[in-house]
Amino acid sequence: MATSTGDSKGRRRGRRPGGSDTRAQLLEAARIEFASRGFEGATVRMIADRAGVDPAMVNHWFGGKDALFTAALDLPVDPAALLTSVLPGDPEKLGERIVATFLKVWDATGGGPLAAIIQSVASHEEAARMMREFITVVLVGRVVSAVAPDRPQLRAALCGSQLFGMGMVRYVLKLEPLASADHATLVAAIAPNLQRYLTGDL
Repeated sequence: MATSTGDSKGRRRGRRPGGSDTRAQLLEAARIEFASRGFEGATVRMIADRAGVDPAMVNHWFGGKDALFTAALDLPVDPAALLTSVLPGDPEKLGERIVATFLKVWDATGGGPLAAIIQSVASHEEAARMMREFITVVLVGRVVSAVAPDRPQLRAALCGSQLFGMGMVRYVLKLEPLASADHATLVAAIAPNLQRYLTGDL
């Protein structure tokens, strides 16, 4: 794997032979850069330099920095698509849309990737840092900032605790009856509290 030396001649331009290798190199480089510099500090150019490819390959394979970040976390989600699906509509129904979308995404994978992430962040600080940034910067923070009347950081943290707490109980502990409850039941039970975190009085 080529490393960044400040000499642009050392970096290959364009797509590596064997496209899957380019994608894997970018993911490996992204995990290192995001873990050491954080989401804001790591740039597309830094990641591409570490992977030894042209920065355009990030857009080619992932569509941008946000999607590369979630791919590096091994999350089966597209932040842009999720924001597009939950933000439009009545702000007072946002909690319902978020819980329903969360369940739809994770149930489609059997909860396996989420369970792996939760277990990983419990023992690896780098994974924990990346997940914190996913919650506060990449996804939940953006949703909250669109509707929050005040204290957006606290609201984002509370929303994260609600969603990932639900994920822990449903997919890791598999505590019944929550583990097998239908979506309508969980939305009705959890969304009102999430909505208070989003727009209500704290």
